[in-house]
Amino acid sequence: MAAKPFASSADLAEKTETLEILADGVYALTAEGDPNVGAIEGEDFLVAFEARATPVAAREWLDRLREHTGKPVRYLVLSHYHAVRVLGASAFDADVIITHENTRKLIAERGKQDWDSEYGRMPRLFKEPQSIPGLTWPDVTFSDRLAIDLGGDRGELVLQYCGRGHTAGDIVAWLPRQRVLFAGDLVEAQAAPYTGDAFHTDWSTGTLDRVKAFEAEVLVGGRGVVPRGRDAVDAAIEQTRNFLKVMLDKVGAVHARGGTLKEAFHATHEALAPQYGRWPIFEHCLPFDVQRLWDEFDGIDWPRIWTADRDREVWNQLQGA
Repeated sequence: MAAKPFASSADLAEKTETLEILADGVYALTAEGDPNVGAIEGEDFLVAFEARATPVAAREWLDRLREHTGKPVRYLVLSHYHAVRVLGASAFDADVIITHENTRKLIAERGKQDWDSEYGRMPRLFKEPQSIPGLTWPDVTFSDRLAIDLGGDRGELVLQYCGRGHTAGDIVAWLPRQRVLFAGDLVEAQAAPYTGDAFHTDWSTGTLDRVKAFEAEVLVGGRGVVPRGRDAVDAAIEQTRNFLKVMLDKVGAVHARGGTLKEAFHATHEALAPQYGRWPIFEHCLPFDVQRLWDEFDGIDWPRIWTADRDREVWNQLQGA
């Protein structure tokens, strides 16, 4: 069997982008499994959610958004730190960039290494990488909850930390009046979760329980389609939870019996592929997912830093011929 192309390095075809109006003044842009982004109108300003990988890529999203509103971006909310989510921030010219306090820690600890890692894994998302001015730093961080008054009769946007999950610093954005939840990569709807910097047990239990407790009617996940209606929203949450639980079961069993990382990868791949295998970035994510969970079973609580070299080493070990 020939080795698979590294991560998403061979995924060079352009994706069809779809701008969806989820409620009055609430927008999401999806793109066939590429990272989703969103925006919420305040009375005289915008809150943007996620920033894309480069300013050039971010401006393409803003051009679509400007077909609907010309309000300036006052707040840019970044759900967590991964390079493809944040390095386009300068395009928004936001007054305030907001993250969780743990996200600031991650930027300080691993910002450049993650940038190099993700550029190698997903080169197509980095449109004109020379346009990136440097690492994206928040202006405001918080630990638990932060509310933004949208003005007029628009209500508020609640930014909430639900616990450790996809990273140590994921936050969601909740619109109580519209019952729309921007969940970031804590939930994927018909896309494979990336768990290379995750806390699998926390995520699959209390964190997703808190996400589900919002009882959202519309959910924008990190990738994939936008579920509408409580049943569809809950199904997306449970699909994500099931992915994590299967990983915990299969990797945990191999680890407990003294097996190898490669055996754990193959057992997990065999168990997940029937349901998730055709979803976006499944083959890309799984080696890094399994390695991180293996580390957790080894007692490594805080995720090790991914570098371009470490990416290739793990990939060649698990997805090689």
